[in-house]
This record gives sequence, C-alpha cells and structure tokens, in this order.
Amino acid sequence: MLHNLHVKNLALIDEAEVDFSSGLNILSGETGAGKSIIIGSIGIAVGGKVSKDIVRKDADYALVELVFSVDDMVKGKLEAMDIPMEDSQVILSRRISGGRPVAKVNSESVSAAKLKEVSALLIDIHGQHEHQSLLSQKNHLHILDAYAKKELKNLKASLSEAYRSYQELKNELKEASLDTEQRARELAFLQYEAEEIENANLTIGEDEELESKYRRFSNAKKIMGSIGQVYQLTAEGASDQTGRALQELAGISAYDEQAAQLESQLMEVDNLLNDFNRELASYMQDTEFDEGQFYEIEKRLDFINGLKAKYGGPIEYILSEYEKKTARIEKLGDYDAYLEGLQQRLSQSEAKLESLCTKASKIRKRQAAELAKKIKSALIDLNFLDVQFEMQLTRKQEYTASGWDEAEFLISTNPGEPIKSLAKIASGGELSRIMLAIKAVLADCDEIGTLIFDEIDTGISGRTAQMVSEKMNVISKDHQIICITHLPQIAAMADAHFLIEKQAKQNHTVTNIRKLDAAESVAELGRMLGGAKITDTVLRSAEEMKDLAAATKNSLT
Repeated sequence: MLHNLHVKNLALIDEAEVDFSSGLNILSGETGAGKSIIIGSIGIAVGGKVSKDIVRKDADYALVELVFSVDDMVKGKLEAMDIPMEDSQVILSRRISGGRPVAKVNSESVSAAKLKEVSALLIDIHGQHEHQSLLSQKNHLHILDAYAKKELKNLKASLSEAYRSYQELKNELKEASLDTEQRARELAFLQYEAEEIENANLTIGEDEELESKYRRFSNAKKIMGSIGQVYQLTAEGASDQTGRALQELAGISAYDEQAAQLESQLMEVDNLLNDFNRELASYMQDTEFDEGQFYEIEKRLDFINGLKAKYGGPIEYILSEYEKKTARIEKLGDYDAYLEGLQQRLSQSEAKLESLCTKASKIRKRQAAELAKKIKSALIDLNFLDVQFEMQLTRKQEYTASGWDEAEFLISTNPGEPIKSLAKIASGGELSRIMLAIKAVLADCDEIGTLIFDEIDTGISGRTAQMVSEKMNVISKDHQIICITHLPQIAAMADAHFLIEKQAKQNHTVTNIRKLDAAESVAELGRMLGGAKITDTVLRSAEEMKDLAAATKNSLT
C-alpha cells in the first residue's frame, strides 16, 4: 500500500505531500489544474523517463518520494533482491539535479533498472493512453501470460533458454554451410597460420626475458667500461696497496699488541676486497659483449613482436588463437562428420524447443478460455450487456523466445454482430472499459497492492459511468486504488477524496493537492455535476449521489 507521496520542485509543484488511504482514493480537479503532474511524479519515482525541463524554474533540484508498506511475501522478495529491509516499510525516492536522476530504495542508491524491478512489486500505473495498447495484437499475449504467470513463469524461462541455444546452433550451421572451394581456402589459410605459430615455439614470458637481455646488451659497452675501471681501481690498485700495508704491519705486529689488532682488521679488509674482485671478474666474464648473440636476441624479439602485431595480442593470446585454429582445422578436415554432428545437435535442440512450446501452448489455451470468460463477466458488469468475448490462439511460422503462440482478443458488442478483432470494433470509450475489465481480472490474481488509474473513464458517461464506479469499488476491496477522474459517479465512491488545484503564489503558479472532508467532497461533486454555477439543487444532487454511493458500497460489501 502507498502511504505517502512527497513532491518538491517538480514542474508546477512547489512542494506537496499526500497521505493516501486504503481502498479507493479519488483525485479530481479542474482541467489544467495539474492532475497529470501528480500521477507523473509517481511515474518518475518508480523509474519513468525524466524530461529536461521537469525541475521547477529557479530550483536547483527536484525530488519525489514514495512510502509503501508491504506484506511478508513482498518483503521476502525484496530481501532476495538485496534490498535492505529493517521493517515492512519501503521508501522509493528519485532526486533530479543537473538533468541527472539519482534513485534510492530505503536510502540505498540503485540503478534505474533496479528501481523499476522493485517498483513492479509495489505499484501498477495505468496511464491515460494505455488502453490504446489493446489495439496492438502483440500485447494480447502479454496479458494472457500475466494472467497465467504462476503456471508459465518457470516454463517460459526454460523456453527462453532453449530458444537461445537453438538460435546459436542454427546460426552456427548457417555459417558452417560453406562450399568446397571456400572450405579449401579457409583450411589452407588456417593451416599456414597454425604452422607459423607452432614453428615459432613460443613460451609465455619469453618476450619479457628477451627484452631484458636486449636492454642489457644494448648498454653492454657502457657497462663493461665502468666495470673495467672499477676492477682496475680495486684489483690492480687498492689490492696491491692493501698487500703492501699488510707486509708493513706484519713486521711490527710481534712487538705491539695494538699493531697486531690493526693487522687483523686490515687482513679482513683484504679478504673482502679479494672476494669482491673475484665476483667482479666473474660478472665481467658473464657480461662480455657477444655481437652474434646480440643479433640473435634482436632477431628473435623482432619475430615475436611481429607475431604479436599480426595476431593482435600478447603471447598468451597468440597461443589461445593457435588452439582455436587447430580446433577449426580439425572441423574442416572432417567437415562432413562435423556438419552431421551439428545437424544432429540442432535437431535435438529443436525437439526440446518444440516440446516446451507445446506445453506452453496447452497452458495458454486452457488459461485463455478462463481469462476470456472472466473478462466477459467483467464487461457485463461494465454495461456491455450482450457482449461476446473470446481469445484466439494461432501458431506462428517461426519459434520465438516466448514460444510459437500468437494471441488476439475477439469481441462483439452488439447482438447479431459477428465476433471480430478488437481493433476493428471497439471505440475509445469501449477500450477504456475493456482495459478496466482486464485490470479487474488481473487484479484478482495479482500480488501488486497499489493500482493507479489515470482517467480510466475516458469516453463514458451515464449508467455506464455508474457501473464503472461500482467495478472500481469492487477492485478496491482487495487493492489500494488511486484514480484520477472527471466523472462524479466515480468520485462519489471515494473512500478518500483529494482535490488538485492551481493557485497563484508570489507571482508564479503552483499546483497543490489536499484531502477533502465530507462537506468539501460534496462541494467538489457539485462542481463536477454543475460546472461553473453550483446551485442548491446541484448540491442536493451531489449529496444524493454521495448517499447512493454509500448505499451501493454497503450492498457490495
């Protein structure tokens, strides 16, 4: 249930807050008062499109926030979607600043896709022009599947996966259908490339090792010059001087204990220096510049870099490409066996897809008969007295991810008229009632708690309007309904009545919404009945309409 709507700096709304009730919530007001803005703001909060000029002029940002309460089942589904839930309250918010909307669910930022996924469990918005979608036949199957979702949900998931696998095999077989000359050319080219990679004897990390050696050889002359100078200074210079110094100390160490200690220390220095010179000599021997070896390193490195440029990746990628090419060579080498195996897998995939389509079609045919029967009953409640309503299922020529079924609503609204396609018969007002009938039937099997109807009463009046109001009242027993209407018959049924009005405020226009008390609700009904001039007679008619609505609600309880 939607408890609260808070809107700030959105279009003509400066700031508005509404606390909705359970049951039937009616929103009414003069034409142009901003009724569509209120419903539009809810649409934005649940992930709808945001226009560039939606933020109120001179405001830095716009904000829409919805507060819902949910039952344990919906709470469990939201927790499974990783939505933080401390209690049974869900807060959806969307802030628009600098043209960029930021969505949050229970104060946690989410993507627009995630926001729509969450809101789909909470609210269903039926806009002013949605009934026109009934004229598109492709939507009829969606309505049937929504009605039969408990039986079809898992089956449709399996069907979608089977269709994806079937399409992949079908495309592979199409690509595999090469003529002999094409196959020979591809095989020859693949064999050449595979042989080139194989003969290269590549090893992972080889290029990095070669580059290190190449840098070392490139600077070998400078390295050898410096190392030679160091060796000359230490082995030929410092070592000789240290040796002569030891001889001098050896001649006096027997006469003086401190001189003997100095001799011992210098001997350690001499030993360290000799060790250093031996390691230095070994390094000089290992780093001797070999022009032939340098040429081979450079040649090998150029060859590897050429392969990397040709195949578009490092050595790991080249070796991976080699495996793909050898696998393709194996297929082409025994192509008839490959094609036969591929055809066999495609046949198995098609058989599985066919089986799933058959199961889905059987469920749809059974559920279509039930749905058509319930919609017909709902249409009779909405003043279609001699209506005939059916749902026709036919098989498409091609498979789809939803199966092979194609659905179409058929209707006859007058006695003696043959049943025909909905698009060829129904008027605008009839389409509104048909959509309401469908919504009423789907609501019985729907877990969504809040339904919004934006001027569902388009094109109807009189007795038909009264029957629409009664149907809305019936739906509101199990669902919270928020309805914008211009018909007093529907407004009279309200459990809570809200007025949307436009006012001038500090040299600019704002839209406000407020809840009406009993007397104000009667006055608003009078305005809807009488237009510009509301007489005492009109008000008495409004009071009588309100009393009759209350009596009707009690009789329907």
